[in-house]
Amino acid sequence: MLFNSIDFAVFLPIVFILYWFATQRNLKYQNFLVVVASYVFYGWWDWRFLFLIIFSTIVDFLIGIKLANTDNPIKRKGLLWTSMLVNLGFLGFFKYYNFFLDNFVTAFSFFGKEIHASSLEIVLPVGISFYTFQTMSYTIDVYRKKLEPTKDFIAFSAFVSFFPQLVAGPIERATNLLPQFYEKRIFDYHKAVDGMRQILWGLFKKIVIADNCAEFVNLIFDNPDSYSGSTLLLGAFFFAFQIYGDFSGYSDIAIGTSRLFGFHLMRNFNFPYFSRDIAEFWRRWHISLSTWFRDYLYVPLGGSRGGTSMKVRNTFIIFVVSGFWHGANWTFIVWGLLNAIYFLPLLLTDNNRNNLEIVAKGKLLPNFHELLMILLTFCLTLVAWVFFRADNVSHAFQYLSGMFSISLFSIPDFPGMMKAFLTLIFIAFLILIEWNGREWQFGIAHLGQNWKRPLRYTLYYAIIFVIIWFGGAEQEFIYFQF
Repeated sequence: MLFNSIDFAVFLPIVFILYWFATQRNLKYQNFLVVVASYVFYGWWDWRFLFLIIFSTIVDFLIGIKLANTDNPIKRKGLLWTSMLVNLGFLGFFKYYNFFLDNFVTAFSFFGKEIHASSLEIVLPVGISFYTFQTMSYTIDVYRKKLEPTKDFIAFSAFVSFFPQLVAGPIERATNLLPQFYEKRIFDYHKAVDGMRQILWGLFKKIVIADNCAEFVNLIFDNPDSYSGSTLLLGAFFFAFQIYGDFSGYSDIAIGTSRLFGFHLMRNFNFPYFSRDIAEFWRRWHISLSTWFRDYLYVPLGGSRGGTSMKVRNTFIIFVVSGFWHGANWTFIVWGLLNAIYFLPLLLTDNNRNNLEIVAKGKLLPNFHELLMILLTFCLTLVAWVFFRADNVSHAFQYLSGMFSISLFSIPDFPGMMKAFLTLIFIAFLILIEWNGREWQFGIAHLGQNWKRPLRYTLYYAIIFVIIWFGGAEQEFIYFQF
C-alpha cells in the first residue's frame, strides 16, 4: 500500500477512527489494532511476506527472553548469533543470493572454468532491509544489557511491524520506540496538527518533486548517448532531488502519520543539501541508517579510537557496507567507496566533526564561503548519485564521460522542456521553504506555524492545489527496492 495512493487515503482514516474511538481506553487493544493494521498494510503487497516478518518477530522475542534468563557468556553469544543468522540469512537470501551467484560464476570464468548455475526468480520482500535492522537492534541492545527484554508479545510485534515506518524507515531503535507501546496514548490535537503538516509536505516532496523528476531522470539516464553534457548534468540534478523528495518525503509522511497516533519517531533527514562538507551531509542524510551503522558496526570495530590506519579501515568498511545495504549491485558498492574517498580528507585532518550546527544559524543568507562549500558538497554528492542511479558501473562511467564533455557548456535540450522548467520552479520553492525552516526544532512539522493565519492557510491550500494539479505519474518509492 503506497502512501500516495487512494488505498492509503481510505485506510488511514479508518485506522485512526478505530484507534482513538474504539480502543482508546485499553492499551492492549490499541497495540493489537496497530499490529492488525500493520499486517494489513504490509500484506497489501503480498500476504505471503507476512510469514517472514512474523517469524522474525517470534525469533527475536524469544531470544530476548532467553538472554534475560542467562548470564553465561557463551550461551548469550550463541543466542545473539542465532538472531543475527536468522535475520541476516533471510536478508541475504532474498536480496543477495543472485548477486553472489552471478559473481561467483563470473569469477570462475576468468580461470577458464565454466560453471553453469541457474539464478532464482526471487521476489524481494518490501522493506526487508528496514525491519530486519530494526528487530536486530532490539536483540543487540538486550544482549548489551542496554534494554530490558519485553514479555509483551503484542507490544513487541507492534514495534517490529509499526506500519508508518515499516517499509522504508526511519529505522527505529527499540530503546526509543518500544517503550512507547507500554504507555497509554492520549489524543493530542497539537501533535496531530503537526503530523498533518508533515504529511502534507511529505506528499508535496513525493508527488510533485520526486515523481516529476523521475520522468526526466528515466528519459535521460536511459539514453545518455542521445543528450549533451548539460542535459546529462540536469538529469543528475533531477535525480538528486528525486531521491531526496522520494525518501525524505516518505520519512515525513511516516513521522507525521506516527504523530497522529501519539508516537514520536526519530528525525531521518535534516536538510542534507545545505551541508558544507560530506561529513555533515552524512549526519543529515538517512540519519537512522547512518547512526545504526555507527553504533552497531563502526564503534564495535574500534571506531576512531585507534591509529590512522584503523580509522581509514573502519571508514571504508562502514561506507562499503552501507552501499551494499542499498542493493545487490556493484554500483552501490562504488557509490559507497566514492563517499568514503570524499570523507577521507576530513578524517585525516580531523575536520570531520566541523559544521555541527545548521548553516547560517540566525542569519537570512549564508556567507560566500558557506555558499561555496554547500555548492561543492552538492556537486560531489551529485556525481556519486550517478553511480547510485546507473544500471551498472559501465553505464555510470558512460554517463559521467558524456556529462563532462565539451557539450557541458551547451543549452540543455530534451523532450518536455517546459514541464522540466516548471519542475525546477517547484524545486526552488522546496529549497526556499526548507531554508526558511532549517532551524525549526522539529523540522518541517512546524511548516508555517508562526505565520499569520491567512498566510499560513494560503500556503497549505496552495500546496494541496499543486499536489492535485501538478503531481507526476504515480511512482513507487525508490527505497521500496532496498
